[in-house]
Amino acid sequence: MNYSVLSKALLTGCGLCASSLAFSANSLNVEQLAQDPYWLKLGHYLPATLSSHKSTVDNDEFYLAQDGYRSPQSELQATIDALYNADTSIAEQTRCQYPARYTWLQNQKGEQADLNCPELETWREVLDPEGLTLVFPTAFMNNPSSMFGHTLLRIDAKDQTRHKELVAFAINFAAEPETDDNAALYALKGLIGSYPGRFTVMPYYRKVREYNDIESRDIWEYRLKLNEAEVERVLLHLWEMQRAEFDYYFADENCSYQLLALLELARDDLSLVEQFPMHAIPSDTVEALNQAGLLEQPNYRESFGTRLLHQANEIDPELFDAAVAAKQGDFPSADEYSDTERAAILEFSYEWLNFELYDLGLERDPTAKRLTELLYQRSRIKVDSPFSQAPTPEISPEKGHASARSGLSYQYSDHYGQQATLEWRVAYHDLLDSQQGFIPGAKISFLDTQVSVDEQGTSRFDRFYLIDAMALAPSNRIFDSLAWNARIGYDRMPNDGKLEGRWFGQGGYGKAWGDAKTLHFYSLLSAEISGGQLTDYEATFGAGIEAGLIYQLADQHRIGLEGQYLALIDSDADQNAKATASWHWQLSRNTALRSQVSYFNWGEEELSGKLTAYLYF
Repeated sequence: MNYSVLSKALLTGCGLCASSLAFSANSLNVEQLAQDPYWLKLGHYLPATLSSHKSTVDNDEFYLAQDGYRSPQSELQATIDALYNADTSIAEQTRCQYPARYTWLQNQKGEQADLNCPELETWREVLDPEGLTLVFPTAFMNNPSSMFGHTLLRIDAKDQTRHKELVAFAINFAAEPETDDNAALYALKGLIGSYPGRFTVMPYYRKVREYNDIESRDIWEYRLKLNEAEVERVLLHLWEMQRAEFDYYFADENCSYQLLALLELARDDLSLVEQFPMHAIPSDTVEALNQAGLLEQPNYRESFGTRLLHQANEIDPELFDAAVAAKQGDFPSADEYSDTERAAILEFSYEWLNFELYDLGLERDPTAKRLTELLYQRSRIKVDSPFSQAPTPEISPEKGHASARSGLSYQYSDHYGQQATLEWRVAYHDLLDSQQGFIPGAKISFLDTQVSVDEQGTSRFDRFYLIDAMALAPSNRIFDSLAWNARIGYDRMPNDGKLEGRWFGQGGYGKAWGDAKTLHFYSLLSAEISGGQLTDYEATFGAGIEAGLIYQLADQHRIGLEGQYLALIDSDADQNAKATASWHWQLSRNTALRSQVSYFNWGEEELSGKLTAYLYF
């Protein structure tokens, strides 16, 4: 064999390969493509003040260029240099790390992307994707990161049926907090972006168990109107996100925001995150997807607690007592109860005990033994379940009112006469807002602000609540729930002939009763600390009681009465007393009127009346 000829042929072939790659790279207009909206989405770039763009990805490992975080053009050039490198091993490695970038660049040249990536192919085969479903677990008041709800994606496989949904895979974006952080520190760090956030893929049943069973949150599932090619685009970029880390902010760059950024990759013309420049509330992001025409009708997956409460409302009071006994192993006999009654007792006992296993942290082994015995006893009774399915709420979360709210008011007060006031709330919902699409008995107001102007043209900063939250889950024969509230901010109270400002923090614990959808009562033991002009800039402590009721008068009308009395400790004033009567009329989904009469007493008394027109957006 003529080795000289063979060597020349090999060298010539390699030279042709290298020149082909170089020609391929040079055929791309980098300056123009760097401003292409799809490339900006691939790099998670947003317009910036000090540079043309800045990426929301916060770790250097995601970028190929040293200044890739702020220069789409530098990152694109570095990407092209690596993807079409003369060294084929570098090119192949980069293509397998950034398959979405490579596929897009090949499409710009009118060529198919030839990916030879065994790990990626194995991953795709395991997922076997056909579609995507947006999953919305409702708000969970006991977790700061979930007080507004949460969103994640389910990857629907090609052979998936309704019965196989739980074994599908889920895409979740979440903060990764330090394990020793307490709730207060967790909330603070989440607000200022001190936790890293990452995408993860996990079995869907784990998230259903966490949300549906352990936290007892209802889940809404929205199949997305994406074809297989569009789903493939999303998943190729998700593969690239293995290298990405974000600073996680509860208010804006949160789970819902990052899922929108991921879903934008499905189509060239899909633009979602630009609608949320300041904050991204999960229910608002669901509505954004709905407005983009991407959502099918939702499926409702009721929580453990919802199902249990529904059965508790259906079961006869006499059977309820028998169910309590059955939980302890005293099973109903055929001599005392009919087959249908025994079935109801055993089914309800099983659901109740199973709920307590998660909610109360019962010992697993003895509880599992009792649950197995309840199932065995029920299996011996050959009748259908006597319980109906828990009803699906008429309004799904994305159809509730928008989370931000502004208000224009006419107000009359003892100290300042007639005033015009302007209110603004970043998020989310209070006890008098329309409850449709929201958790009954829950209040979360974030950055709630009010300014006013009186008849003399004097303007005042009346109120700023950083957070005003209240959870009033009613106690009943099933749930012994704890009600609580927390409020941090600034307001004004009457003193020395005027309204003086104070900064304060207040919290309370207690109980709520009734039905959060109709008539609802609550009573809390409360304490607060105040400081500022009102207290001569000294810390003033108060303790006492806070109570109220909310009544759903009609579909669009809610009435509220609330009051508090806090005895002040070591203060010139004796008390911090408040009482407010309110009537709320929901004119439409995103407009409302509210009238209020309020009484305040710190150093002096103050009486005011107010009529407000609200716009939700």
